[in-house]
Amino acid sequence: MSPVRKLEPFTLPLTVGETRIEISGLHRDGTGTPLVFLHGFGSTKEDYADVVQQEPLADCPVLAYDAPGCGASTCTDLDAVSIPFLVSVAEQVLAARGIDRFHLVGHSMGGLTALLLADSHPGRVASFTNIEGNVAPEDCFLSRQIVTHSHDDPDEFLTRFAERVGSSRFYGGALYTSSVAHKVRAGAVRAIFESMVDLSDHGKLLDRFLQLPAPKMFMYGEQNNTLSYLPTLAEGGVELAEIEHCAHFPMYSNPPQMWAWITDLVAHADSRS
Repeated sequence: MSPVRKLEPFTLPLTVGETRIEISGLHRDGTGTPLVFLHGFGSTKEDYADVVQQEPLADCPVLAYDAPGCGASTCTDLDAVSIPFLVSVAEQVLAARGIDRFHLVGHSMGGLTALLLADSHPGRVASFTNIEGNVAPEDCFLSRQIVTHSHDDPDEFLTRFAERVGSSRFYGGALYTSSVAHKVRAGAVRAIFESMVDLSDHGKLLDRFLQLPAPKMFMYGEQNNTLSYLPTLAEGGVELAEIEHCAHFPMYSNPPQMWAWITDLVAHADSRS
């Protein structure tokens, strides 16, 4: 077995619009096309730290970071943290780290951010693994709760959100919600969720995903294999990766299978370049 090539922490102060943020990230130098990871709502960069355990990716440069208002990243205006804001953050982080072309992996909120980033810079994306990132209104089963279960108190909303998701029948829900209040600031939730709902309802996301020229994969848990647009994705040339014993969180429920699919797509895309 080859040795683990560890990830190194970094911090990066940025200003997006008039909002000051400090990004907490992990990176690794290497050869070839970098891997860029964007985490989901209520998660952190550590969702992807096991990239160091993937021997086929041992030489790849890696970048993962906490979105503002999440994990160890800070933000002076949590109301500003919408999906378009997160796209601007991603653009600045990539520029600061000197990354031009990259393999892109995004989960949920990070998958939606990644989709808009790829849509704006299609020539820079070597491959795109979309892990249940929003592409249709039906994907707002978490974010639409900001409408269906609205509450004036952000902390109370997040507490009740965790209770609902944690008691669901889906794989990984209890594990996810056991730490969600520690991984995202309650004040950031409304702007994130409202922008996710608006983009999912009106952003023509499915069309934008299908039009991306890079090799692309849509990864989903077997408990979500009734998503109505899966046949459309398959017909449009998107590789479908169904993860066994899993719902929305393959990094918690079945990480070996998740990493195997990611590794295969990266290898396939690199072989074409």
